Amino acid sequence: MTQTDLTLISHHLCPYVQRAAIALAEKEVPFDRRYIDLSNKPTWFTAMSPLGKVPVLQVGDATDPLFESSAILEYIEDTAGRPLHPTDAIQRARHRGWIEFGSTVLNTIGGFYSAKDTDTYEAQQAKLRGLMERLEAELDARGAGPYFDGDRFSLVDTVFAPVFRYFNTFEQGGDLYLLTGLPHIAAWRMELAKRPSVQGAVHDDFAERLQVFMCARQSVLGERFRRMTPPPA
Repeated sequence: MTQTDLTLISHHLCPYVQRAAIALAEKEVPFDRRYIDLSNKPTWFTAMSPLGKVPVLQVGDATDPLFESSAILEYIEDTAGRPLHPTDAIQRARHRGWIEFGSTVLNTIGGFYSAKDTDTYEAQQAKLRGLMERLEAELDARGAGPYFDGDRFSLVDTVFAPVFRYFNTFEQGGDLYLLTGLPHIAAWRMELAKRPSVQGAVHDDFAERLQVFMCARQSVLGERFRRMTPPPA
């Protein structure tokens, strides 16, 4: 593939876009990125994205782009070298299950930072903590590390690296006790943060953008950040 073969239609904060960007970087596949404003979607984008969401992957001159991050990840896996899925069919299916688990975590994160009253906020916080405890138990059962599949970086890692990036920003507002006492997640999170593919999946101003985004919401967490020193506009 050449530099112009792939264009990843992106949004600066989207964790699903980050999945695709990480996978492409891990496989050393060159690609272009084109950013859009999801609050003011251009006509050309709504015409190509049936659900009006990013990521969308344009492949060469194909008139029918790929949409939905799971489908894009599978395409990348099928067409580029350096496999990120296990070769064993059962293990591959299990990894797909944990990828879906990661999507559930992201949905819960969305509910957490969007909660507009204390009861909903605390319920989403408890749900998110429960999901993290379940993930910790899985990592404990697996033993090895430093990644989800031992010393082998996999598509599951591409999914959870953006998840942990959220926590980096949340913790700037104080300890929310979402990851406290979860040593396997702490070690995994640290290893993922070191990888160039993970670091390069977002711009350096990601945390500032996320803070601005949360502060703009009429939510409990947004108010917590608004009470802090105002983030950069």
